[in-house]
Amino acid sequence: MTKFRDVCKWYKGLPHQDVALDWLEDNLQQGVMHVFLEMWREGPPEPEVPTGINEAGLDLIKEFEGCRLEAYLCPAGVWTIGWGRTKGVYPHQTCTQQEADNWLKEDLWDYEDCVSRLIDVTLTDNEYAALVSFAYNCGCGALQDSTMRRRLNAGDDKETVFRQELPKWVRGGGQVLPGLVRRRNAEIALALS
Repeated sequence: MTKFRDVCKWYKGLPHQDVALDWLEDNLQQGVMHVFLEMWREGPPEPEVPTGINEAGLDLIKEFEGCRLEAYLCPAGVWTIGWGRTKGVYPHQTCTQQEADNWLKEDLWDYEDCVSRLIDVTLTDNEYAALVSFAYNCGCGALQDSTMRRRLNAGDDKETVFRQELPKWVRGGGQVLPGLVRRRNAEIALALS
C-alpha cells in the first residue's frame, strides 16, 4: 500500500497533522480517508494574537510620555526626546513633530517584538497593549527579568498578575514617582478592560 503521507502532499507537515496521519494509516480503512482529509487538512485554527499595539495602548503611551521636541533629562536622569525616545539622544538635540512621530513608530516595533517574544500565553489586545506600554517605559530587560513575566508564562490568573505586579514598577531615581503610579494604574485598567 502507498504511504498515506505520500498521497497527502498538500499537508503542511504540522505536528498535529503528522500524528493524525500516522494514526489514520494504522487504523482506518481507505474508504473513510477522504472524510478525514476534508476535516483536518487545514488543522485547528490558530488563536488570534495581537501583532501590534492597539489605539488605546498608543494613546496611553502618548498621554504619559508627552511629546517634547527638545531633548530633556527625564526623572531617572536619561536624555529623552519626542514621545519618550532615549536611544541616541544627546543634550540640546531637537526634532520635528514628524520625526518624533516616526521615532515612536520605530521604537514601538522593538517593544512589540519584545512582548511577543517574552510572553508565551495568549493575550487580549488590551493586555498586549498594556505590556507594550510597560516595556516602552521600563525597558525590555525589566519585562524579561520581571516576576510579572514569570507569573504570566506560568499560567497564573492574568488579572491578579497585572493587579499585583504592575504597581511594583513605580520608582524612578530611587523614589516613588506619582506619574509612574498613575501610569501603572492606567496600564492595569487597560489590561483588564
